[in-house]
Amino acid sequence: MSTATLEKPTATTASDTILSLNNIEVIYDHVVLVLKGVSLTVPRAGIVAILGANGAGKTTTLKAISNLLKAERGEVTKGSIVFDGERVDKMSPNELVRRGCIQVMEGRHCFGHLSIEENLLTGAFTRRDGNAAIRRDLEKIYTLFPRLKQRRSSQAGYTSGGEQQMCAIGRAMMSNPKMILLDEPSMGLAPQIVEEIFEIVRQLNADEGVSFLVAEQNTNMALRYATYGYIMETGRVVMDGEARMLRENEDVKEFYLGVAEGNKKSFREVKSYKRRKRWLS
Repeated sequence: MSTATLEKPTATTASDTILSLNNIEVIYDHVVLVLKGVSLTVPRAGIVAILGANGAGKTTTLKAISNLLKAERGEVTKGSIVFDGERVDKMSPNELVRRGCIQVMEGRHCFGHLSIEENLLTGAFTRRDGNAAIRRDLEKIYTLFPRLKQRRSSQAGYTSGGEQQMCAIGRAMMSNPKMILLDEPSMGLAPQIVEEIFEIVRQLNADEGVSFLVAEQNTNMALRYATYGYIMETGRVVMDGEARMLRENEDVKEFYLGVAEGNKKSFREVKSYKRRKRWLS
């Protein structure tokens, strides 16, 4: 099955690319093939989105990068993953964090019994540059997330979903990352909070130079902030291209953005195989 590709940007050199997945395959329990030949790249200081419905393979792709598959009896069986010029698919998650790649898990996963500030400080566990630098970065996080400063002494488990998502991103930033893998940041949040979260992502990208790979079902929001996107179905990349081109593509508008020329169609009225056939023909 070939991959439908929209207009791509000019080819980048290795130094321009912070992350590269090359034809990776992931199998669970030695028998269940979940990812099938997935390839993608993230430019240095870029924002790239992985889009698709629940079960498309987005989260598995992020866990393959961050080496968290083993906890779920999964493994990368083919292909390679290169981060910041070095192959990392055989490294431990801890080693990858130390090299500057960290994942913010779906569902936020704050330490509910710890305060917001204690949660943020756990993100600096791997740092070795001293307390003064850590405190300086903590104040920077509070500047970016003023709501967290107001709730710094509150137990994270008693804060709102939006505040927990901000805490999870702030905790990741406390590790001084080069890249953040952000899994479903909009899940369970009100539209206004989702937009606030994505604005913070854009600010961190612009001001701190942090690269982001965002797995997201909210295609409309993700394509507003990403520069490039990959659409996944059943463990494969079925379409990729610049975010602007994806937003203007009729299939994407119809089946992911809910906009169609003429009469609007319900997703339920269209079978998945018909969509893939249109995209891949």
